[in-house]
Amino acid sequence: MSRIGKKIINIPANTKVEIKENIITATGALGTLSYTLPEGVTPKMEGAVLTFSIPENRVKELNAIHGTTRANVFNIIEGVTNGFSKTLEINGLGYRANVAGQKLNLELGFSHPVNLDIPTGLAVVVDPKSGAVTIKGSDKFKVGDFAAKIRRIRPPEPYKGSGIKYQGEHIARKAGKTAAGGK
Repeated sequence: MSRIGKKIINIPANTKVEIKENIITATGALGTLSYTLPEGVTPKMEGAVLTFSIPENRVKELNAIHGTTRANVFNIIEGVTNGFSKTLEINGLGYRANVAGQKLNLELGFSHPVNLDIPTGLAVVVDPKSGAVTIKGSDKFKVGDFAAKIRRIRPPEPYKGSGIKYQGEHIARKAGKTAAGGK
């Protein structure tokens, strides 16, 4: 059996979870999210505790999806309760970002600024001092996907470290060229 799949999910008091057929819907302070359960995974709700089970005769084929289902449902409950956020750091001479309406404007050393549409359900905040871009939302997938899309525009390079990186991410640095040693 999947170890993650066996773990229980404690539902917070201010979050409401409904199970209809094979769809789990979580409603909380930050909105409503739904997840469609795969065939073979059975949810069971007892009070404020949610568990998932799979049939004994199909353990081999459903073992991996058991843990994935539990993790995805936990993420929607956590998302509507507390939300998720990712912070990106922009390093480089003249590199900057700002938010105008529903667009994120990035100046990253290209001949043109890069404008990205902010997906619905996400909030983007740019710190004017440090230039850090913080993405917040209730859907973990959307937050991570948009952060990865921004990072992909100008990933950090290994010599000076200029580019866009996740907060706390370690960039392996290279030494660069050295002067030729003469006799």
